[in-house]
Amino acid sequence: MKHPVFRSEMNRAEKVFSCVTYAFDWVYRVLLEYAKVVLLVIIVIVSAQVFSRKVFGTSIRWSEEVALLLMVWTAFISMAIGVEKGLHIAIEMFFNRFPGKIRIAVTKINTFATFLFGLALVVYGGKLIGSTMSSTLPATQWPAGMLYLMMPVGGVFIMYFTFLSLFGLERFRHFDIEDGAADAPPEPLAAVSGKEADHV
Repeated sequence: MKHPVFRSEMNRAEKVFSCVTYAFDWVYRVLLEYAKVVLLVIIVIVSAQVFSRKVFGTSIRWSEEVALLLMVWTAFISMAIGVEKGLHIAIEMFFNRFPGKIRIAVTKINTFATFLFGLALVVYGGKLIGSTMSSTLPATQWPAGMLYLMMPVGGVFIMYFTFLSLFGLERFRHFDIEDGAADAPPEPLAAVSGKEADHV
């Protein structure tokens, strides 16, 4: 029977690392489901607000504030999703003219810079949450720091995906967690650049 976390041929260190990535991938799966649900929730809230304003001539006091909070949370999660899927905008006009080895080096530098960006989200996001928790949002009276709760979470997963990409460790991820998807991971940027280098 296939083990859900690691394969029998792995050594002890690889099994431990696979367990760590399994935990990360499970949490990431929860965030993916959250991102799907929250889009529907935002649509419902905004639609209810418009309907209430047009039909009853009154506004739902907390609607805009809650919708904004959910959109901010989703934005930080979407950053991590974009890093994992390689969806962020990149200008490759000059990059594609470089020799293969330089492209690989540039890709590694870009991945490391993205890792540092994730680290900044974790560090400064945590500080921002701490400094705003004593304030309250005007409509809901929730702590203002709640607006930034997903900032360090998004940073952690940006660091997670870029760390795996930097060291070629994507094979330890558990893609089967995502709706029974194939075990083969999406091809990382470094791998794509490596293939391009072989043709130079």
